[in-house]
Amino acid sequence: MNQMLKRASSVCAALVCTASLTISGASLVMAADEVDEAVKEQIVMMAEGLTDTIIPLSEEEIDAYLESGDDFTEEAMNAWMGVRDDLGELKETGETEVVYSDNQYTATVPVTFEKEDAEFVYVFDETMMPLSTSVNIKYSLATTLKNAALNTVMGLGTVFVVLALLIFLISLFKYIPGSAAAKKKEEKEAAPAPAPAAAPVSAAAPAAPAYDDKELVAVITAAIAASEGTSPSGFVVRSIRKINRKRR
Repeated sequence: MNQMLKRASSVCAALVCTASLTISGASLVMAADEVDEAVKEQIVMMAEGLTDTIIPLSEEEIDAYLESGDDFTEEAMNAWMGVRDDLGELKETGETEVVYSDNQYTATVPVTFEKEDAEFVYVFDETMMPLSTSVNIKYSLATTLKNAALNTVMGLGTVFVVLALLIFLISLFKYIPGSAAAKKKEEKEAAPAPAPAAAPVSAAAPAAPAYDDKELVAVITAAIAASEGTSPSGFVVRSIRKINRKRR
């Protein structure tokens, strides 16, 4: 562990000495957004050297650098650990590009790996001291489409799960005392049952029962006997027939 810490300190010290010698040995005259060739060579050398040092590090070496106490070193280790599993084995390193802006140098080192390509980006100050580093994966079109499809599926799945959860929660409102759903349920249960429908009334009312024939015969016999001044027992009614008389 101590050996790894000494190694990290030696690398940082070498970079500082190189930058100091370069600045003191040459007077650099640069236009806006232009990089002097001598400075560019030094930055390219440092950027590619850092990249070649970071990529083959083992887990133990990375852990050692993470405990070095140097902000730049720890940032570089964290950036590399976050993407190394997605890249695979190293294939080749491309040509480094250096850009000067806002009193800083930005060096981009393109690297081709087995699975995906990546860019190691380093930022240096005017004295060529490293300030920060990052590792950006350059995903291929197939990987981008795959990730987009996965994100879409996950998004839709999340929406349906949330909707199902909301429906379930809303269905529980009727069990909460005092809620509108609970009151509606109570009113429905307390409502009286509807009265049974009355039997339909027949359109044609039953005809009134006719008088008994025997009573009619008795009445007629009594009337005749009264008109003749005799007893009703002396008459026998054989039949009764209605006579339709024409009105004058």
